[in-house]
Amino acid sequence: MTSYTIPSVETDRLILRAPVMEDLPSMITFFASERSHMVGGPKDEYESWKSLMGRFGHWATLGYGSWHIEEKTTGTFAGWVGIIDAPGWVEPELGWVVMEGFEGKGVAYEAALAARTYAAQHQDLNGVISYIAHANDRSRVLARRLGAALEHENAELLGKRAQIWRHPKIDVNTPALTAERTGQ
Repeated sequence: MTSYTIPSVETDRLILRAPVMEDLPSMITFFASERSHMVGGPKDEYESWKSLMGRFGHWATLGYGSWHIEEKTTGTFAGWVGIIDAPGWVEPELGWVVMEGFEGKGVAYEAALAARTYAAQHQDLNGVISYIAHANDRSRVLARRLGAALEHENAELLGKRAQIWRHPKIDVNTPALTAERTGQ
C-alpha cells in the first residue's frame, strides 16, 4: 500500500482539501455541463469518477496535484485547483475550475493564489504555466489578475489549441500560508 499526504491549505474564505467521494455528484453535474468543455469535458459518470480517482494517483505518485475547494462558512464544494503534470503537458500547470454559482466572487483567484504559493514554497514548483482555451475569457482575466503573462498563443494540449500563460516566480522566503497536513 502506498502512503501519502495531501496537505490542506486555508485562506480567509476557503479550504483547499483532499478530494472526497461526496464530491462526485457535483463533478458529474459539472462534467455534463457546457462549462466543462474548457477543461476536457464533457464526461459521463464513469469518466467523472476516473477524474476523481486520478487526483489521488497524481498526489500519490508525484507528491502534488489538485485540491478540492471548500467554502469555509458553508462547507460547500466550490471547485478544484492545483498542479497538473500528465502526459501531453509540456511542464506542470496550475489549473482551476469553479462550480456554477461561485464565479465572480473571487473564489478562483483566492484558491489559485494559495495553490500557486504553496506549490512554490513547498513543492519546488515556481513560475508554473497555465493552459487556457482560446474561448475561455474568464480564465484569461484571472491569469492576468494573478500576474501571469501570455507566453504562447498557439500551443496544443490533448489535440486542442490553447494558450500558455506563465505565472511569475514568487519569493519563496516570504511567510508560508497556513498549511495543515491531513492523511489520505
